[in-house]
Amino acid sequence: MRDALSRAAVGAVLGRVGAGRIEVTEAGGCARAFGPEDAELRAAVHVNDPAAWRGPLRGSVGLRELREMDGARGLVARPRGLWHRLRQLVPENTRPGARDNISAHYDLGNDLFSAFLDERMMYSCAYFPSAETDLEEAQVAKLDRICERLRLGPENHLLEIGTGWGGMAIHAASTTGCRVTTTTISRAQFELARERVREAGLSDQVTILLEDYRDLEGRYDRLVSVEMIEAVGWQYFDEYFARCDRLLSDDGLMLLQAITIDDEIYEIEKAARSFSNTHVFPGGCLPSERMISSCLDRVTTMRQVWIDDITAHYPPTLATWRERFFTAWDRLRPHGYDERFRRLWDFYLSSSEAGFRERRIGDVQALFAKPRAL
Repeated sequence: MRDALSRAAVGAVLGRVGAGRIEVTEAGGCARAFGPEDAELRAAVHVNDPAAWRGPLRGSVGLRELREMDGARGLVARPRGLWHRLRQLVPENTRPGARDNISAHYDLGNDLFSAFLDERMMYSCAYFPSAETDLEEAQVAKLDRICERLRLGPENHLLEIGTGWGGMAIHAASTTGCRVTTTTISRAQFELARERVREAGLSDQVTILLEDYRDLEGRYDRLVSVEMIEAVGWQYFDEYFARCDRLLSDDGLMLLQAITIDDEIYEIEKAARSFSNTHVFPGGCLPSERMISSCLDRVTTMRQVWIDDITAHYPPTLATWRERFFTAWDRLRPHGYDERFRRLWDFYLSSSEAGFRERRIGDVQALFAKPRAL
């Protein structure tokens, strides 16, 4: 009975699909189709176990969002998000919790990430000046863009929150001559970034810390954080921006690159379990542009002086990552990655690309200035 009700509920939602066609075949030969017959975008789904119909009712843990489902999703998602928040089903980014959550993703293995990222191992949206630009060039273009917006030079001391594997720090130091202090709480990232800085001959110019951003001290005239805010957690956005403000000198500039969610969806989704914060990025939460502006106004002395929507650059970034991931799969398997992992990452990379193409999620670069910044 429960499976039949779930099947009917999911069918009612799928019946609202207006673009693309989904053809569903169940065990026993029952088949149904949803969406226009002549749609170019098509998907075939085979349901082997009737219990599978319960999955989509759990939100994006079971079924990624479709634009045409917004109204129906809201009716389910609002109480679901509140229930998840009350039961604390989404891991919280306390200091020890944040280390565990970051380790769960970024410490999966440097072999994994080096297999599909560019040579600088930038795990964030690239910037493609033209359709002919490849991923390596696009990541350099992104890094150059950040350095130019921050007006970096030898006289500057740049603080980076979210080291990654050192790509931003090495590029900034080597191309602009600035000093860099960068921090991460991923042990795997810390060790490889330190090795790469040493190999680049920049150990006297770049300092790598294994510290939570909440424990940072000192003053810097430049600050950059590239797609790290998504790991902060909704409970800590105010603390994150307040700490950035405290670390910046009165004439400082901060550049933030952030994956964002629509303002209207943020309140619904911020504390709800999703596919991403359950299976990929534990404790993750996408900010909205309105939320970022609110934090700036309430807890900082910074003002936004520039913003650029680079969402269109994420689909080609993700498509290239996915292609490289599958090309490298045969040499990744001996490292202990199993078939379930392959399917999970296929879904993660594919659904993320779809989210950016549909603009359910976006990516922005924003520049914030302190009161005395010129």
